[in-house]
Amino acid sequence: MFKNARFFRMDQPFEFSDTELEEALGRRRFRPCGPIETATLGWTPSLAEETEALVWTVSGCHLVCARLQERLLPSSAVAEALDERVSELEAGEARDVGRSERRRLREQIINEMLPRAFTRSRRTQLSIDTESGWLVVDASSEKQAEDVMSLLRETLGSLPVRLPNPVRPVSRVLTHWLLEDRVPSDFVVGDACELRDPGEQASVVRCRRQDLTSDEILNHLRAGKQVTQLALEWDGRLSFTLAEDLSLRRLRVAETVLETLDDDDMDPVQRLEAEFVILALQVRQLIARLDEVFGLTPESLDAGTDSATWRDTPF
Repeated sequence: MFKNARFFRMDQPFEFSDTELEEALGRRRFRPCGPIETATLGWTPSLAEETEALVWTVSGCHLVCARLQERLLPSSAVAEALDERVSELEAGEARDVGRSERRRLREQIINEMLPRAFTRSRRTQLSIDTESGWLVVDASSEKQAEDVMSLLRETLGSLPVRLPNPVRPVSRVLTHWLLEDRVPSDFVVGDACELRDPGEQASVVRCRRQDLTSDEILNHLRAGKQVTQLALEWDGRLSFTLAEDLSLRRLRVAETVLETLDDDDMDPVQRLEAEFVILALQVRQLIARLDEVFGLTPESLDAGTDSATWRDTPF
C-alpha cells in the first residue's frame, strides 16, 4: 500500500478515537477545485472510493488519506498568451505596457484560463500508530509530507510532532556498515546506493545493480564519501532504500509475508484492509529496530553507554 515512508514522532499520546477522528476529518472532506482555484486539499476515503469511511482502524493504527487536486496551467501557455495580449495593446494604442500593467494582465489571463484547465489528483496515505507513537506518511518528498501534516494539524486543532533526530548519524552508520563490513545480521545490503562528499555536495556517486562490497565502492568511501542512501532488506520482511533523513523509498513487503492474502474469496476492500494490517505491523517493528540502531528516542539509548562509542557496536 505504501511505496514510501516518512516518520514523525508524536510528543503526546494520540487521544482521538476512530469515531472522533472520523468526525474531525469529515469537516475537511475533499472537494474538487472551483473554477478559479489552483488547488484544493482535503480528506478522502482511505481504502476505496466505494466506501465513505475516512478512517480505517486496525491494531491501534488509523489509516487516513489526503487528496490534493491541482489545475494544470503551464507557465509557458500563460507567458505566450501574455505576450500576445501585450503586443495587441502596444500595436493598437501605440504605447509601451509597463511592469504593473503586465502583472495585472497576467492575473487576468490566469483567471480566464483556469476554468478550462485540466485537473490532476494525488492521494497521500497516512498511518497514525497510537501504540508506538509514530506517524508514517507515504510521501516521496519532504514538502508532500509536510503539506499533509499541516492539513492534519489544521483538522485536529493541534498535533505536536517532530521529525526523527537520531543520536547516531545515519550516513555515518551506513558508511561504517559498508566500509567495515559490519552490517547487522537482520539487514541485507542491496545493490543500490548514493555516495556524497560531505565537503562538496555536488560530488555525488549513484549506483544501481552494483556490488556494494567491490573495491570501486570501497575506494570512494576510503576517499571520504559517505553513504546517503542505501538499498536494504530487513529480516526477510521489508525491502526499501534508506536515506540519511531516515525516509524510506521503494518500500515493499516481501512476498512470503503476503502469502496469507492468497484468498480468492476476499473482495477488494477486504484485501486492502488486510494489506494495511500487515504493513502497519511490519513498519511498527521496523521503526523499533531503527530506533535501536540509530537512537531515535531517549529511552532507546543505554544510559550506561557513551554514544560516542557507537562505531564499536554492531547494533
